[in-house]
Amino acid sequence: MCAAITEAEPETQSVVRGEHLTLGYHRRAVVRDLSFEIHPRDILGIVGPNGCGKTTLLRTILGLIKPLGGRIERDPTLIVSYVPQRDRLDTTLPITALEVALMGCTARAGALRRTRATDRDGAQRALARVGVESLGPQLFRSLSGGQQQRVLLARALAAEPDVLVLDEPTAGMDIASEAATLEFLQDLHRMRGVTILIVTHLLSLVLNFASSIMLMGAGEILQGAVDEVLREDRLTALYRVPIHLGRVGGQRILVVGGRETPHV
Repeated sequence: MCAAITEAEPETQSVVRGEHLTLGYHRRAVVRDLSFEIHPRDILGIVGPNGCGKTTLLRTILGLIKPLGGRIERDPTLIVSYVPQRDRLDTTLPITALEVALMGCTARAGALRRTRATDRDGAQRALARVGVESLGPQLFRSLSGGQQQRVLLARALAAEPDVLVLDEPTAGMDIASEAATLEFLQDLHRMRGVTILIVTHLLSLVLNFASSIMLMGAGEILQGAVDEVLREDRLTALYRVPIHLGRVGGQRILVVGGRETPHV
């Protein structure tokens, strides 16, 4: 049985709420008795080992699958954009980076509406916001992994979302590109108030980025402020390897293995 433990927070309207959820496929449960809330302007990192149910939860939040039990509620007025894992897309189609970004505009307006010049302008602006405007005429399949990921982010931003959901958003990126992507998302959150959900198996990715964490693993699911949820004993038990947490220059750091806990 997976028990959700949510840290106490001030009363506020949630953008997504799950109550006593059982999640899975074809009556096979992957996650049981999960309750959670996602609040406006939150940056939530959903983290855990492979196979713990992160993607199943993500697909349920997006409405792609229904829970096997319990109830999930989402504000119907919100615009939600999804940035999938790059390797889950068909890259054989001969479409350009601009055409990929344009999909975000047409998704917002409705698939049956004809594309307008304003849509193309919006797609160009979205590419420019993630620093790949020059790649617009190039075939999406010819781009590097990091470039493709940025184009997918531009597609999501073209819809002007209230909630941005990202699945392994920095996969295939080098360190510099990863840092630039996280900095861009922080700016987006600060300037536009976008609620952000990041699903990742890389705990280090969200240590200094997320405002709250949902830690998923066998036995329990914990959600709350980063410093409340992330404890060395919990992480060591979850990942079955010694994990130490500390701070350097005001930033949280994570060390796997060894005996010494890092400190400033």
